[in-house]
Amino acid sequence: MTHRLLGADGPYDSPTPGTLGGHRRLRIYGRLDCPSALRRLARGQYARHRVFFADEATARAAGYRPCARCLPEAYRVWAGNRHRSVT
Repeated sequence: MTHRLLGADGPYDSPTPGTLGGHRRLRIYGRLDCPSALRRLARGQYARHRVFFADEATARAAGYRPCARCLPEAYRVWAGNRHRSVT
């Protein structure tokens, strides 16, 4: 079985499933058990834009940001770096 993952260069097939999920339009990634993502999936709002990543480095290289809800520390670092680069 192969799994479709997203990398910095676009989608690719992998023999192992992704460890993180993301939303293509929002350009956000998080844990597969993220309460916010699971709520949206349950409402049918998220599935068609869902992407998967092998790890955080790959998600960031693809231009996605961490979820503030399930990855709060990674989000704080991302937000701090983003704010510093603007000023």
